[in-house]
Amino acid sequence: MSTDLLAIASRARVGLLATFFFMGVVSMAWVARIPEIRDANGLNNGQLGLILISSTAGAILGAQLAGRLVHTFGTQAIIRVAIFIMPLGLILMGLSSSPITLIFGLFIMGLGYSSMDIASNTQAVVIEKLLGRRVMSSFHAMWSTGAFATTVLGGSIAKHVSPRDNLVGVGIVCFFLFIPAVRMLLSSDQDEHSGGEEETDAKIPLFGKSVLPLWGMGIGLLGGLIAEGAVSDWGAILLRDDMGYGIGVNASAFAVFSLAMITSRFLGDRALNHFGPRKTVLYGGYLGGLGLGAGIAIAVPLSDSQPILALIIVNIGFACAGLGIGPMFPAYILAASEVPGIA
Repeated sequence: MSTDLLAIASRARVGLLATFFFMGVVSMAWVARIPEIRDANGLNNGQLGLILISSTAGAILGAQLAGRLVHTFGTQAIIRVAIFIMPLGLILMGLSSSPITLIFGLFIMGLGYSSMDIASNTQAVVIEKLLGRRVMSSFHAMWSTGAFATTVLGGSIAKHVSPRDNLVGVGIVCFFLFIPAVRMLLSSDQDEHSGGEEETDAKIPLFGKSVLPLWGMGIGLLGGLIAEGAVSDWGAILLRDDMGYGIGVNASAFAVFSLAMITSRFLGDRALNHFGPRKTVLYGGYLGGLGLGAGIAIAVPLSDSQPILALIIVNIGFACAGLGIGPMFPAYILAASEVPGIA
């Protein structure tokens, strides 16, 4: 590799690390304020659960569009558009006082996030290839760092700043911080996805031998994402409604989970090299699933009589989940990138 190309890849790595960090900040900024946003919109838990589907709908649409558009326009172009969409979704969520506005905000957030997620991970694969070493997990560690920072911020200011001011402020600030980070990324003629050398199709069949490995990886990754979504969307509500912890303290669920994910993801590149993707995912699944299940099963009944001990136990469970799940997403992304003939 030429010195100039190595310098370009190194610069892009810095920009992508910052991009992942701000992705984590924007996408998880509302987590610490979910109980308040639920109440502000006059929702019960069942209604909130149904409304959260709108984020999933936006994410599915964004992922399908991004996969094709990245192949045509390159990753940087898609990320440039997504940095407008994501903060807008967060701002609408903060301004919501009716379910319709919240649904629209969640849909836009899901659309922007999945588009940026597809493009950013695609760029990360190329950067790792150009650098010739494992760096994928470190990108996801920066996402978790951003998620942790925004959760701690939301929890610490919850008694003094409204969810509206919190989310609108984060959305505006991160939009401007995204811009210099994205300018550092690989351009469309450098990221191998707009006029690249390998012959691939932007649109692939849903079924068949060529995509069977992707279905397997998707089903496996679903397990990790279900746990991650459960912690982010319901952790604070569990601690407040079922265990009796107040505003700020109930944000500890996702904060501990994120801190554990940061740790495992910064160590994830070493784990992938040492154990390989399969064992890394397998061992992580055992640790995360058993730890989270046992922590909640023990802590919730104990919270009435021993609230401090219960808080420690439930957060140990969340920590186990974060440690186990952390390397999964990078492992599956790397595996998917090696499927031949698929963009």
